[in-house]
Amino acid sequence: MGKHVIVGAGQVGAHLAGRLVERGHDVVVVTRSGSGPDGVERIAADVTDQARLTGIAAGADALYNCVNPRYHRWTQDWPPMASSFLGTAEATGAVLVTLSNLYIYGPVDGPMTEDLPLAATGAKGRVRVKMWQDALAAHQAGRIRMTELRGADYYGPGSTDQAYIGEVRFVKPLLAGKRVSFMSDPSVPHAWTYTPDVAEALAIAGTDERAWGRPWHVPTAPAVSTLDVAERLCEIAGAPAPRVSELPRPVFNAIGLFSPMMKELRETRYQFDKPYVLDSSAFQSTFGMAPTPLDDGLKAIIAAHRERTPAPH
Repeated sequence: MGKHVIVGAGQVGAHLAGRLVERGHDVVVVTRSGSGPDGVERIAADVTDQARLTGIAAGADALYNCVNPRYHRWTQDWPPMASSFLGTAEATGAVLVTLSNLYIYGPVDGPMTEDLPLAATGAKGRVRVKMWQDALAAHQAGRIRMTELRGADYYGPGSTDQAYIGEVRFVKPLLAGKRVSFMSDPSVPHAWTYTPDVAEALAIAGTDERAWGRPWHVPTAPAVSTLDVAERLCEIAGAPAPRVSELPRPVFNAIGLFSPMMKELRETRYQFDKPYVLDSSAFQSTFGMAPTPLDDGLKAIIAAHRERTPAPH
């Protein structure tokens, strides 16, 4: 089996490490602090230090970019990181597998497919466009081998506080019978990508050469509204009927004056103001991978939440 280097140990990187270990690979997880899941080699390093990253990735079959800089620092943090990843991939010969998102397309009418124009309207989307174009140019020039996977907004066990329907801001309060405020109309259909599916797709892309040289959409179940997710979550968990309300636009904008995260969300709010539908049929048909059904994902989330939440006395 091969050597696989994962940079980032967040809600996707940890899942990916587990999938690769299950396949019998030697896995190295790189983070700034040296944290990471059990059963892998964990190394502390600054990803912008290309010489350091190249040394870590020496002899690797694949290098996975699962980094997630602070949301309001993308324009500052991503360029040097992306440059380091490209240089490391070229120096080591490792396949570069980048985890990206859908900002790259900008506002879209209808289902999103991989052949859409790269029409990002915001700074964060344009950063992602530049990263993709630089990597593709290096691949076409024969300097590296690469692929990029793009998913919608994440949900899943252990999701971070940045996830719109994650444990902190969505699952925990709803299961406790509390009201949840959502940034836009919660009845609008939206694509949600399950984090273990992201990890599985990355593991496939890093080990199957059919994935290289083009972008792919992570297998994602049909779009459903935030309200639908809340109702299914509470029904499965036996919790009270959910109370989900839209955060008024003036309040949303006002919070952005004090919260860098909320300020940045103004740029991508278009994703929630009208149906946001992802077509992942290309990856599904090519690699035979189906997305996890919503109910199955929610059951796993509820089980993980209850495992971490002490039972009341």
